[in-house]
Amino acid sequence: MVQEHDDEQAPANELGKSSDFYRRIYSEIEEIGWDRLVRIEEDLKHLSFRIVDKKGRVHILEITIDSSYPECPPSVSADVPRIFNLDWSISSTLKDVLQQFQRHLEKLQDFWSALDEIDKCFSVVDPKHPSLAVSYRQIHIGNDCYLLLSLNAQDPRSLPECRFLGSDSDVSHWRKIWLQNCKRWNKEKPFSDNLASVMKIQLHEPPDASKCDQQTECGVCYAQYLPVDDELGSSSGASTDYTCENNNCSRAFHSVCLGDWLRSITTSRRSFDVMFGNCPYCSSPVAVRMNAGK
Repeated sequence: MVQEHDDEQAPANELGKSSDFYRRIYSEIEEIGWDRLVRIEEDLKHLSFRIVDKKGRVHILEITIDSSYPECPPSVSADVPRIFNLDWSISSTLKDVLQQFQRHLEKLQDFWSALDEIDKCFSVVDPKHPSLAVSYRQIHIGNDCYLLLSLNAQDPRSLPECRFLGSDSDVSHWRKIWLQNCKRWNKEKPFSDNLASVMKIQLHEPPDASKCDQQTECGVCYAQYLPVDDELGSSSGASTDYTCENNNCSRAFHSVCLGDWLRSITTSRRSFDVMFGNCPYCSSPVAVRMNAGK
């Protein structure tokens, strides 16, 4: 009889533990804010949160937890060059994880600012659409020769690692100049001034067309033009026609795509033919006509 009682009690204990786990996770999400939750798996063990840093860059923090939470710390991943070391105790919560990640983002601001400066001042050929985790830039320096720079995320203004790509004679020429002048690198100066000082030339500026191409891709469907389709009416084959008003974002969208995305978000609201919500990239307010182009 004792054995039968224990067998009956075991499922009940497991159910109780499961209920406690669900209540705890829901409570901690509530503390953070449901508007910051991007994705959650049915078992509540895989969650994604959106964090916007002080420069308006949008980051997605992936958190994985197991049934022993909070005794066992969660694992985290994000689109950053290096992840932070999570400081965890039995009393820690998911909010603590987000706060530590935000402090980590603060430390990386100068790294991203340095890369933004390179993208703005030079003809970068690779990567075309860099993620926030990428720490290199390949710059065109002329005559089918390229300079590959790799920045140190912890000290982004220091002399970067470099590699020259091109013909043997060009690579030999530029490597010699770099070795001769690299001691002139000054962390207090802009990248443009440092590269001009080290390489003794004025490097190519980025073509305006490439900047426009990046900005005119839709942030929802990732295409510049909608497909040719009679169901889209006058929007058939149209280019992006809506831009986020946040200057730090300025992401372009097709009104049709943005409207469909807003309809799928529970926090969006509709008034007559206008859908109100938040930009999927920076969370700034957006408003789009649902009959746009139809």
